[in-house]
Amino acid sequence: MAAHPLISTPFTAATTADEVLRGVDLAGVRAIVTGASSGLGAETARALTAAGAEVTLAVRNTASGEAVAGAIARSTGGIPPRVVRLDLADQASVTRFVDAWRGPLHLLINNAGVVTGGLERTDEGWELQFATNHLGHFALATGLHDALALGAADRDGARIVSVSSTAHMRSGIDFEDLHFERRAYDPQTAYAQSKTANSLLAVEATRRWASDGIVANAVNPGGVATGLQRNFTPEQQKSLDAAEAAGVFTYKTIEQGAATTVVAAVAPEFAHTGGHYLDDAQEAYTVPDDADLARHPHGVKAWALDPAAAERLWSVSTDLLRRFNVP
Repeated sequence: MAAHPLISTPFTAATTADEVLRGVDLAGVRAIVTGASSGLGAETARALTAAGAEVTLAVRNTASGEAVAGAIARSTGGIPPRVVRLDLADQASVTRFVDAWRGPLHLLINNAGVVTGGLERTDEGWELQFATNHLGHFALATGLHDALALGAADRDGARIVSVSSTAHMRSGIDFEDLHFERRAYDPQTAYAQSKTANSLLAVEATRRWASDGIVANAVNPGGVATGLQRNFTPEQQKSLDAAEAAGVFTYKTIEQGAATTVVAAVAPEFAHTGGHYLDDAQEAYTVPDDADLARHPHGVKAWALDPAAAERLWSVSTDLLRRFNVP
């Protein structure tokens, strides 16, 4: 269990992103939201823009991103979001994005994610879900460290939000076979490993960068029907349906799903503390690695917050990028 009193906020599972931001002025705040061309990313970007933030939509499909940016500008009257191409599975694309960034950054929302129905690999041979959901965001965050440090100095702190998932409870990190080169491939296990990695990134980034004014937290948005499910196999959909039937989760609206991300991004309770995992707008309680998901649907497994695993994953990720000459 957590050694500190769990951090609570006034918000609940039914709270929307706009309700979290009510009365919050984000004028002067520069934010990046990955995967913002649809679903939770688009809603997060819309809510931040409505509160006055200057938002960059980091998206693979820029045509979809431009459509979302236009809709956000029309509906909010805020600063029109900027659209920049970013393919997290392509390290060259991440490098171009980082190199093009100018000035401070106050919020990095690592929202994008991919689900596959079978084994797919990047050009480097990396398993696609781990490469996209973790390694892409790892390279993005480390590449933007200096910009975040500038943002922290500019506004008394900068924040990273890593969007994880209840799926993390299915698997820790298999450091001996990250990319399923020896074990049989299971797309659900691969996705779960990547979601645990998202949480561990928040743990280690906070340990390394808190002295720079940068904190990172992981969030579970809850059950939200988005485009992420479009690649589900029948087995994956059956598993999701069974989890819903067992009460592991109930579906939220997209507006409710984005709320926990926004809490981690702006709530004063998380302004100077990181390495936490949020569920339904609160810090989640920690459960043992062998805990039953059905009995602890709002918990976080110890392996997703383990400092030793977080430090090891950071080192392994750094070595992977260096091996393939990624800056």
